[in-house]
Amino acid sequence: MSSNLYTYGVIEQDSIEIDRTGVNDSAPIKTVDYRSLSAVVSEIDEMEPEQTDDNATAHDEVLRELLESNGGRTVVPMQFGMVFKNANTLKNVLRNGRVAFRRSLNDFAGMVELGVKLVTKGDASVDRPAVVEDVSGRLREVADTEAANDLYSDRLVFNRAYLVDRDKQGAFDDAVGEIRDEYGEVLHVQYNGPWAPYNFVDIEISAGGR
Repeated sequence: MSSNLYTYGVIEQDSIEIDRTGVNDSAPIKTVDYRSLSAVVSEIDEMEPEQTDDNATAHDEVLRELLESNGGRTVVPMQFGMVFKNANTLKNVLRNGRVAFRRSLNDFAGMVELGVKLVTKGDASVDRPAVVEDVSGRLREVADTEAANDLYSDRLVFNRAYLVDRDKQGAFDDAVGEIRDEYGEVLHVQYNGPWAPYNFVDIEISAGGR
């Protein structure tokens, strides 16, 4: 069996039970531990797995299950495609990045990422700057931090991620509901999450062997 380790994210050192397959239909999902950290991994053959829809979904769903397990874990997510040759290489990454991982685990404790997009319906005309100012202001009131994402379509008016305390997720849900009620005739309001805080992690890591 290959010892290449596809790595999903880092948590406080703990045992995990995840009954699903990961990237490239790999199983089981397990941990590689270094001191107070656990990297969540599965074994795969490739060093550069293809980023298909199925693989991207598997990566996200492993992280989502981690996030929701054990009463709500804090997870520092890895971007798609982080593969290490073996456990020793991965432990070196955990050792060298230990301060940054510990800081992120502390900073994100009790937090989840939520995403909000506003997309125009058909040929509807909206005052984009006014909508962005209004919606951003409402959501910032119930979020810790926001991050703007690309407006990759002409119909996309608003695309932001929010770091939200779990205890305030209900208030954030309500704010999104009010936005949907107010703008629903001209805008599709797309609300997703909770996710691990992809848009708020700032740790530079190079996969082993590249």
